[in-house]
Amino acid sequence: MPVKIQVVFYSLYTHVYQLAEAIAEGAREVPGAEVLLAQVAETLPTEVLEKMGAVETKKSFAHVPIADPHALSDADGIILGSPTRYGAATAQMQAFLDATGGHWVKGALIGKVGSAFTSTASQHGGQETTIVHMHTFFYHQGMVVAGVPYAAKELSNLDEITGGSPYGASTIAGPRGERTPTANELAIARFQGRHVAQIAAKLAAR
Repeated sequence: MPVKIQVVFYSLYTHVYQLAEAIAEGAREVPGAEVLLAQVAETLPTEVLEKMGAVETKKSFAHVPIADPHALSDADGIILGSPTRYGAATAQMQAFLDATGGHWVKGALIGKVGSAFTSTASQHGGQETTIVHMHTFFYHQGMVVAGVPYAAKELSNLDEITGGSPYGASTIAGPRGERTPTANELAIARFQGRHVAQIAAKLAAR
């Protein structure tokens, strides 16, 4: 029986997109997993994106389809990714989640697996609070929340500065976005995707 995983993200300078790709890659390692990678709709006008220097970076993942909030009920596992905005998810991600009221009314997401990941400019820039902020959506929808267990040995890597926590995968972008996800951070992301897909498969088989 196939298990359906949706990796839904918002990215501005590709950092979250790169983590999303790694998470999708890990989920695809689970036999029978069908993985959909989608991005939430942009709400900023082009003129603003140009001033932020994000027009060119967003072109690198322009091929990724726009996520449909109504399609979440088709998934067995939902993995959300967003950069932080003052310790919480972006307005774009929040707008996407705000459009899921119909699922809440119907209880359509109850029992599905939820997980989250993020990116911050600095090492302590709100990575854990941003992920926990997205967790509240899962709780209100009656979902089963999954993080990254310490079976992911990369979480215990003290040889370098790295993102990643038991709450979810993350990366440190740098104050000017000059840093890209490291091999260690991408390994944590792949573990998260695989872990969520495995849990979703077990629940679907019950």
